Parts: sequence; C-alpha cells; structure tokens
Amino acid sequence: MSETRSIRADHLAIASRVPAGARVLDVGCGNGDLLALLKEQKQVNARGLELSPHEAGIALARGLSVIQGDADSDLEVFPDDGFDVAILSKAIQQMRRPAFVLQELARIAPEMIVSFRNFGLWQRRFSLVTTGRMPGHRDWHDDGALHPSTARDMIDLTHAMGLEMVAMAPMRNGKVGEFRSTGLSRLNWGADEVILHLRRSGH
Repeated sequence: MSETRSIRADHLAIASRVPAGARVLDVGCGNGDLLALLKEQKQVNARGLELSPHEAGIALARGLSVIQGDADSDLEVFPDDGFDVAILSKAIQQMRRPAFVLQELARIAPEMIVSFRNFGLWQRRFSLVTTGRMPGHRDWHDDGALHPSTARDMIDLTHAMGLEMVAMAPMRNGKVGEFRSTGLSRLNWGADEVILHLRRSGH
C-alpha cells in the first residue's frame, strides 16, 4: 500500500476472496484500511459504511468513498444487487440486529465475507467454566459484543437464512489458516476468529 500502515492478516485473507474489479461494500469499514487495500490490490469499485463519524472522517480524508451511517438502519439506501461483494469485518457481533443486517447484505450483494470473534474457542470455554467470568481482554461491559456467538452459532444462522457457506478460515495468533468448505468442529474448537465466505442461495 502507498501509505505506511501495517496490513492485517485478516484483511489480506479477505482480499484474496474478492474478484478483481468487483463492486465492493465494506460495512463497518472503520478508517478504511481494508477499502484502501482492495482498491490497490484488486482495483475494486469500493464503498464503505461506518458508524463512527471520526473513523468515517479519517477514511474520507484518505480519498475513500465512505458514508457515515448505521448498518442496523441505513442499509436500505443501497439498491438490490448494487454490489458484487459485501464485507462485514469484525462487526456483526456489535450489530443490534445481526440477522437483519445479514439479510440486507444478501439483498445488496450475491456474495458476502463476514469475520467475527469465535466464543467457542476452547480457551474461552475453559475460562468461563473455571473462573465463572466471561473471557476477554477487557471488562465484559466494555467488550463491544452485543451478541457473543460461536462459529457454529453463526453458520447455523446463515443456513437458517438460506445462505450458502462457500468457505471458512480460522484465525489464531494473528495468522489466518486455509479457506476450506469443511472442518467446522475443529474450527469451532480451535479458532480465535473466523472468516466466512457466503453466497446467496441459488446464485
């Protein structure tokens, strides 16, 4: 990238699933790091939606096409099939209505890439059982996750919504594993974070 910023491993993994020249919507895009990476590596037509006015302002100052808005209520402004790929990176557990947001993304784009923290990781289960406290790096009330979920929970939700799981990849210790279409049990037990590549059914 032209800016002196370190590139996150999950951003590189997400970029690997995006076709060159695609129309991309990044929901919860933050300061635009992933958008900038996609524009540079894949020459995509990229747009972002970000709740934080401060973060959206940073992205705009970088010359990125970002609007400030709330995914729980503002996705309806985007037309059906207005994009080829919709991305929701580390944001779905912070949404008030995660199922609604996924449904809207499936309307907006035939393919979706969703990443999230996996509360099924065995260390988190062990910590909860042995300490009686929610695991995490911060106090539970500042954690940000309104809907803590496991990888299996998330895939069950996508199946219930009629979405096809194309591939999934685990992330652990800052490294992303290989994308596979099988191996949910191992991923649910051993992944710190998960990246899902989803597709609208019948597409």
